[in-house]
Amino acid sequence: RHPETNLKDPNMFWDFLSLTPESLHQVTILFSDRGTPDGFRHMDGFSSHTFKLVDWDGRYKFVKWHFKTDQGLRNLSAQQAEKLSATDPDYATRDLREAITRGEFPSWTVSVQIMDPADANTYRWNVLDVTKDWPESDIP
Repeated sequence: RHPETNLKDPNMFWDFLSLTPESLHQVTILFSDRGTPDGFRHMDGFSSHTFKLVDWDGRYKFVKWHFKTDQGLRNLSAQQAEKLSATDPDYATRDLREAITRGEFPSWTVSVQIMDPADANTYRWNVLDVTKDWPESDIP
Protein backbone atom coordinates (compact mmCIF):
# COMPACT_ATOMS: atom_id res chain seq x y z
CA ARG A 1 0.00 0.00 0.00
CA HIS A 2 1.11 3.52 -0.66
CA PRO A 3 2.27 5.16 2.60
CA GLU A 4 0.60 8.48 1.82
CA THR A 5 -2.82 7.21 0.73
CA ASN A 6 -2.89 3.69 2.22
CA LEU A 7 -4.38 2.56 -1.10
CA LYS A 8 -3.16 -0.42 -3.07
CA ASP A 9 -0.35 0.61 -5.36
CA PRO A 10 1.34 -1.76 -7.84
CA ASN A 11 4.63 0.13 -7.58
CA MET A 12 4.67 -0.26 -3.80
CA PHE A 13 3.82 -3.96 -4.15
CA TRP A 14 6.71 -4.65 -6.49
CA ASP A 15 9.05 -2.38 -4.51
CA PHE A 16 8.31 -4.43 -1.41
CA LEU A 17 8.97 -7.71 -3.22
CA SER A 18 12.14 -6.58 -4.95
CA LEU A 19 13.55 -4.95 -1.81
CA THR A 20 12.67 -7.86 0.47
CA PRO A 21 14.60 -10.83 -0.94
CA GLU A 22 13.03 -13.29 1.47
CA SER A 23 9.63 -12.64 -0.13
CA LEU A 24 10.85 -13.17 -3.69
CA HIS A 25 11.02 -16.97 -3.42
CA GLN A 26 7.38 -17.20 -2.31
CA VAL A 27 6.06 -14.74 -4.86
CA THR A 28 7.78 -16.55 -7.73
CA ILE A 29 5.91 -19.68 -6.66
CA LEU A 30 2.66 -17.71 -6.41
CA PHE A 31 3.02 -16.41 -9.97
CA SER A 32 4.23 -19.72 -11.38
CA ASP A 33 2.18 -22.59 -12.78
CA ARG A 34 1.89 -23.84 -9.20
CA GLY A 35 -0.43 -20.89 -8.61
CA THR A 36 -2.76 -20.58 -5.65
CA PRO A 37 -3.38 -23.72 -3.55
CA ASP A 38 -6.91 -25.12 -3.64
CA GLY A 39 -7.39 -24.73 0.10
CA PHE A 40 -5.28 -25.74 3.06
CA ARG A 41 -5.77 -29.49 2.53
CA HIS A 42 -4.03 -29.49 -0.85
CA MET A 43 -0.88 -27.54 -0.10
CA ASP A 44 2.54 -28.37 1.26
CA GLY A 45 4.16 -26.31 3.99
CA PHE A 46 7.75 -25.46 4.78
CA SER A 47 9.35 -23.73 7.74
CA SER A 48 11.33 -21.24 5.61
CA HIS A 49 13.29 -20.29 8.73
CA THR A 50 15.99 -22.53 10.14
CA PHE A 51 15.29 -23.73 13.65
CA LYS A 52 17.72 -24.77 16.36
CA LEU A 53 16.59 -27.85 18.30
CA VAL A 54 18.39 -28.28 21.62
CA ASP A 55 18.48 -31.41 23.79
CA TRP A 56 18.61 -31.51 27.60
CA ASP A 57 22.42 -31.48 27.52
CA GLY A 58 22.58 -28.31 25.42
CA ARG A 59 23.62 -30.07 22.21
CA TYR A 60 21.81 -28.77 19.16
CA LYS A 61 21.13 -29.29 15.48
CA PHE A 62 19.80 -26.93 12.84
CA VAL A 63 16.58 -28.10 11.16
CA LYS A 64 14.14 -27.15 8.43
CA TRP A 65 10.61 -28.58 8.60
CA HIS A 66 8.62 -29.94 5.64
CA PHE A 67 4.90 -30.75 5.66
CA LYS A 68 3.80 -32.68 2.55
CA THR A 69 0.07 -33.01 2.02
CA ASP A 70 -1.25 -36.56 1.88
CA GLN A 71 -4.30 -35.37 -0.10
CA GLY A 72 -2.21 -34.42 -3.13
CA LEU A 73 -1.33 -30.98 -4.42
CA ARG A 74 -4.17 -29.15 -6.12
CA ASN A 75 -4.18 -25.55 -7.33
CA LEU A 76 -6.75 -23.04 -8.48
CA SER A 77 -6.52 -21.35 -11.84
CA ALA A 78 -5.93 -17.60 -11.79
CA GLN A 79 -9.57 -17.11 -12.76
CA GLN A 80 -10.85 -19.36 -9.95
CA ALA A 81 -8.62 -17.66 -7.38
CA GLU A 82 -9.77 -14.20 -8.49
CA LYS A 83 -13.43 -15.21 -8.31
CA LEU A 84 -13.07 -16.80 -4.85
CA SER A 85 -11.20 -13.79 -3.47
CA ALA A 86 -14.25 -11.67 -4.33
CA THR A 87 -17.08 -14.12 -3.58
CA ASP A 88 -15.76 -16.45 -0.89
CA PRO A 89 -12.62 -15.18 0.85
CA ASP A 90 -13.04 -17.86 3.55
CA TYR A 91 -13.06 -20.69 0.99
CA ALA A 92 -9.94 -22.44 2.33
CA THR A 93 -11.11 -22.33 5.95
CA ARG A 94 -14.61 -23.52 5.02
CA ASP A 95 -13.24 -26.34 2.87
CA LEU A 96 -11.06 -27.55 5.75
CA ARG A 97 -13.90 -27.36 8.27
CA GLU A 98 -16.38 -29.13 5.98
CA ALA A 99 -13.91 -31.92 5.23
CA ILE A 100 -13.34 -32.51 8.95
CA THR A 101 -17.10 -32.47 9.60
CA ARG A 102 -17.51 -35.17 6.91
CA GLY A 103 -14.87 -37.25 8.69
CA GLU A 104 -12.28 -36.62 5.99
CA PHE A 105 -9.41 -35.70 8.28
CA PRO A 106 -6.55 -34.15 6.34
CA SER A 107 -3.03 -35.22 7.10
CA TRP A 108 0.48 -34.23 6.21
CA THR A 109 3.70 -36.23 6.24
CA VAL A 110 6.22 -34.34 8.34
CA SER A 111 9.94 -34.54 7.74
CA VAL A 112 12.94 -32.50 8.77
CA GLN A 113 16.29 -31.71 7.26
CA ILE A 114 18.90 -31.92 10.00
CA MET A 115 22.29 -30.25 9.95
CA ASP A 116 25.09 -30.52 12.47
CA PRO A 117 26.45 -27.12 13.61
CA ALA A 118 29.95 -28.09 12.44
CA ASP A 119 28.57 -28.64 8.92
CA ALA A 120 26.72 -25.33 9.10
CA ASN A 121 30.01 -23.51 9.65
CA THR A 122 31.40 -24.83 6.36
CA TYR A 123 28.22 -24.93 4.27
CA ARG A 124 28.22 -23.02 0.98
CA TRP A 125 25.92 -20.29 2.35
CA ASN A 126 24.61 -19.09 5.69
CA VAL A 127 22.15 -21.79 6.81
CA LEU A 128 20.16 -19.17 8.73
CA ASP A 129 19.48 -17.15 5.55
CA VAL A 130 15.69 -17.30 5.07
CA THR A 131 16.09 -16.62 1.34
CA LYS A 132 17.87 -19.96 0.81
CA ASP A 133 16.52 -23.50 0.74
CA TRP A 134 18.74 -26.42 1.62
CA PRO A 135 18.83 -28.65 -1.46
CA GLU A 136 17.66 -32.15 -0.57
CA SER A 137 20.62 -33.44 -2.59
CA ASP A 138 22.87 -31.81 0.05
CA ILE A 139 20.78 -32.44 3.16
CA PRO A 140 18.18 -35.21 2.69
